[in-house]
Amino acid sequence: MAHLFEPLQLRSLTLRNRIMISPMCQYSSVDGFATDWHLVHLGSRAVGGAGLVCSEATAVEARGRISPQDLGIWDDRHVDGLARIARFVREQGAVAGIQLAHAGRKASTPRPWEKGTWVPPEAGGWVPVGPSAIPFSPTHATPTALSTAEVGEVVEAFRTAALRALEADFQVAEIHGAHGYLLHSFLSPLSNLRSDSYGGSFEKRIRLLLEVTDAVRAVWPEELPVVVRISTTDWVEGGWDVEQSVELAGRLVACGVDLVDCSSGGLVPDAKIPLGPGYQVPAATRIRREAGIPVAAVGLITEAEQAEAIVREEQADLVAIARASLRDPYFPLHAAQELGVDLHWPAQYERARPR
Repeated sequence: MAHLFEPLQLRSLTLRNRIMISPMCQYSSVDGFATDWHLVHLGSRAVGGAGLVCSEATAVEARGRISPQDLGIWDDRHVDGLARIARFVREQGAVAGIQLAHAGRKASTPRPWEKGTWVPPEAGGWVPVGPSAIPFSPTHATPTALSTAEVGEVVEAFRTAALRALEADFQVAEIHGAHGYLLHSFLSPLSNLRSDSYGGSFEKRIRLLLEVTDAVRAVWPEELPVVVRISTTDWVEGGWDVEQSVELAGRLVACGVDLVDCSSGGLVPDAKIPLGPGYQVPAATRIRREAGIPVAAVGLITEAEQAEAIVREEQADLVAIARASLRDPYFPLHAAQELGVDLHWPAQYERARPR
């Protein structure tokens, strides 16, 4: 058995292998509701053999969407559509995960295939919010700085979103603290210039993420895991970095977090990121080793042997696949073939299985 296809235990859950389908925005919702597109997109990856299938960034507030077409979980009416997806994913033998998110100052933007950097209110958008009134770029909207009371409302939005996710029968809750979105923007001194209890020192900058994590963990069942995705570095001098990520990961362990999903970047538009195969894996490995918590590695992991080596060499416990999964929804089935693993195929597809 290849290491990539060994099961992974997270609390009471057993993932059938170490392959996670990373959250990937589809920009295909209306008013936050899940559609047939989301069912087929996530369902086909479960059919394809992944151990954990995670939804895209699912907004805990309407103003927390990246685009007006993002998936949402701020309304009880969103539950039924999401439950349909979670049910199908689980029926295929995968674990159903949901990423709870708030886009912060990077909200109200057009879909990637549309022009512009901001959707104004008159075009169906809104004014975004953030820790400070600092726009993501000169062409993005200037966010409204959240008051201390409003920060508390964000924590409550994550808590109630987690309750809805539970009602929809998701098994893993991932808190999105990466890519320059709201929680990450509080972490980084480049975007957080607050002088209250949520800004300034490291302890104050991490406070919101810890409060959100505590709120989600408090309502998420003890037997089910909570995951936090972070950007391990801003790739900018003076910004958030790996050393701070290691320290944060240790605090997350104390909050009852079961795995850290290690990405990077997204806070500023001009960061010099050294892109290359597995370029984010070293940071994940360091967090795993120094903070003593399981980690997921993500970023330009596209080959079966590459993913196998990451797990075999104990660089990460889970490998998150994104673009490679868009190219091939059945990446796990094909990776198993390459690695000589006799992985179960759906009965409906068995007659097409290479021998």
